[in-house]
Amino acid sequence: MTRIVGIAGSLRAGSINAALLRAAAGLMPEGATLEIATIKGIPLYDGDVEASDGIPPTVAVLKDQIAAADGLLMVTPEYNNAMPGVFKNAIDWLSRPSSDIARVFGNRPVAVIGASPGGFGTIMAQNAWLPVLRTLGTQPWNGGRLMVSRAGSVFNEVGEIIDEKMIVQLRQYLQGFVDFVKS
Repeated sequence: MTRIVGIAGSLRAGSINAALLRAAAGLMPEGATLEIATIKGIPLYDGDVEASDGIPPTVAVLKDQIAAADGLLMVTPEYNNAMPGVFKNAIDWLSRPSSDIARVFGNRPVAVIGASPGGFGTIMAQNAWLPVLRTLGTQPWNGGRLMVSRAGSVFNEVGEIIDEKMIVQLRQYLQGFVDFVKS
């Protein structure tokens, strides 16, 4: 069984990216699972806090979830043409101490998708993640892109994906990523 951990980069309860992550969990190919993890509760990174208190429990749990998985699916919003600060902050914490980067990220297959109410999807945020993922030593999957634009017409009022074309695209994307993880 191929095990993927997925993280949405938004804290908002009604997040369209959290909805996209939930949809992905329900559309995983046979022989693969998607465990939804969270960045909720991760404090702002502060080196003084790290030095005095160590790694916060919420960070330690997420690090262990990622380290135990075969791959990581990041579902990113796009804020001001880049990744959200709260999501980048979580990844910064996950890379501490630096001696733990290889355990959590090293050679880990990673895919990045996202949803936006705008017309351009999350192309800028996805591109902004690439140097970060390269620095962490991951294996970004470049076999496809999934950017959900005009997400208000893709999800209903309770966050369920209703666009049949997008369901097909998401299913194909997930199959490609799982195949990459297995290879």
